Amino acid sequence: MTEKKTIAAISTPMGTGGVGIIRISGENAFEICDKVFKSFSGKTLADSEGYRAHYGRIFDGENAVDEAICIVFRAPHSYTGENVVEINCHGGIFLTKKILRLVFENGASPAAPGEFTKRAFLNGKMDLSKAEGVMTLISAQGEQGANAAYNLLEGSLSRKINEINSSLLSVAAHMAAWVDYPDDEIEEIDENNLRSTVENAKKEINTLLSRFDSGMAVTTGVDAAIVGKPNVGKSTLMNLLTGYDRSIVTSVEGTTRDVIEETVNLNGCILRLSDTAGMRETGDEVEKIGVDRSRKKLERSAVIFAVFDLSRELSEEDMELIELCEGRTVIPIINKTDLEKRADISVIENKLGKCVAISAKDGEGYDELCETVATLIGTKDFDTSAAMLANERQRICCETALASLNEAFEAIDFGLTLDAIGVCIDGAIAALLELTGQKASEAVVDEVFKQFCVGK
Repeated sequence: MTEKKTIAAISTPMGTGGVGIIRISGENAFEICDKVFKSFSGKTLADSEGYRAHYGRIFDGENAVDEAICIVFRAPHSYTGENVVEINCHGGIFLTKKILRLVFENGASPAAPGEFTKRAFLNGKMDLSKAEGVMTLISAQGEQGANAAYNLLEGSLSRKINEINSSLLSVAAHMAAWVDYPDDEIEEIDENNLRSTVENAKKEINTLLSRFDSGMAVTTGVDAAIVGKPNVGKSTLMNLLTGYDRSIVTSVEGTTRDVIEETVNLNGCILRLSDTAGMRETGDEVEKIGVDRSRKKLERSAVIFAVFDLSRELSEEDMELIELCEGRTVIPIINKTDLEKRADISVIENKLGKCVAISAKDGEGYDELCETVATLIGTKDFDTSAAMLANERQRICCETALASLNEAFEAIDFGLTLDAIGVCIDGAIAALLELTGQKASEAVVDEVFKQFCVGK
């Protein structure tokens, strides 16, 4: 078996800061770092105990480059489960890159995206769902998202999946033993107990799946588009939600000619929000491109803010928008409540549901809009301490497990043999084991960590 390379990477953001951290992990981490770092005490890192910090200088040959603190973690008591050194130097792109280059020149190899966490997974420091919780925590953009991601990292999902799998493994083992050893007088499994186990597992998985969209809204966010005909106040609404003048606002129709995007946090709900060009028929070639992009953004967004002007009667463009939004997750918004009412709101509400009345210019109705968004997406009373699915991979694993359990239930109803029922239950177990990484293929593992940032 070939020796694992000792890897290194910058683990802090690439920018000017008080401290920059270069992480080194692998069997030769101490020896490599000793070639570039000299402690003021004269003690080498290779002779240091774990959980010790050493103050000294970084050298490029005979020339001192920077003062630094090197923290030593000895295997297996480190993040990766390997020998780890973290060089804490002064922050700055040039300096951290220079020190990293010195580490490479003395034997370390560049770390791939997520390779430190991948090694932690391969060395049994965490399962795959916890590892994905790391990246979810890093990318969290609000308090609710950070809390939910931290609970993932602490194993809330792992515990729930292992609990479901434990009950399924118990009945699967009983059935396999009864089928494989007919002469050993093993008691046949009780059908009621079998049904109950499968039904409870289905219920738990369905609960996880029902929380998926809300969990995504809290942690990574959902795509949302502000749409409407020209001059209804889309850009003013965009500026209200972002908290600053993100979009240009004028009284001239067609001011916004392209999709303008921004991420906003509405009381814990993360929206990747797009302000789109006014949707109308136009002979202007540039504006037409913007309108086409608006239609595509509407089609692809998970949530639609459909804006109508209260001060104008509903037009053909409004009616077309209503038709486009029917059957979608939409929040109909009546803007310009500060002006005289002329639009027939009942026409909109009959098709799209209750409208939210606002004055985007004055901020009136903002709280009600935030409340409506949170209720619609499911983030209003979201329990961040409960188990949740963090990504599509985990959702697909649960969908696969649920399909196998449905097949198991049908097999019981049809009176099929226990070995046939066992095959279905084994399929559910395999899918759940893939979710936690206990039976995940190398390709699945590689795909998971490819999404990570370098240095983590």
